[in-house]
Amino acid sequence: MTLDSGEIGRTYTVSQVSLPLSTGRRLEALGMTEGTKITVLNSKRHGPLIIRLRGSRFAIGRKIAENIRVKEETP
Repeated sequence: MTLDSGEIGRTYTVSQVSLPLSTGRRLEALGMTEGTKITVLNSKRHGPLIIRLRGSRFAIGRKIAENIRVKEETP
């Protein structure tokens, strides 16, 4: 599944980031790498996603989130 379809309050593990090199490197510099846990804090239908990544909150655009594949964490 992709991050943009994630549910609020759920935690996911990044499995693949398929973005242009510059965007991918920026996310990597912020700590988003394969295996990283991400929690969706807020998600508007046409707006950005608010996520928690390594203890920090970030807003990412929907187009970026569409290119981040994640796996749902099992409780």
